[in-house]
Amino acid sequence: MTVTGRGDDGADRQAQLLRGVLDMCMLALLRASPAHGYELVRRLNDAGLDTVGYGTVYPLLTRMRRLGLVADEVQESPSGPPRRVYALTEAGRRTLAAWAGRWHGFVETINATLTDVAPSAESTER
Repeated sequence: MTVTGRGDDGADRQAQLLRGVLDMCMLALLRASPAHGYELVRRLNDAGLDTVGYGTVYPLLTRMRRLGLVADEVQESPSGPPRRVYALTEAGRRTLAAWAGRWHGFVETINATLTDVAPSAESTER
C-alpha cells in the first residue's frame, strides 16, 4: 500500500486499482469481439476507463500475445496502413474465466468488509 501524505489520493488509488485489473478488462473486451489497439482504447474509454492510453494498451497486448492469451492477425484497413487485430485464444478464454471467478470473490470480500466498517448515520451526525 502506498501512503502519499496527501488528503486526497483518489487518482493514485484509481491508477493502482486499474493496473491490477486492466489485463482482465482487455481480455473481456476481446471476448466480445476481436479488435485492434486503437479500438480497444476506445472501448476502454467508453467503459469509463478514460485514463487508459495507447502507451499502456500496446505493451499489454504484446505481453498477452507472448503468454498465448491473445493471437494477432494483420488485416487490411479501409483507410490507412494494415492493422494488427487481436483475438482471444482458448487459453485466453480459460484465463479470463479463472480471473473473473477470483475477481467476483474478491469484490464480495471487499464489499462485505466495507459494509462491516461503514459508520452508521448516527455516528456521522455527531
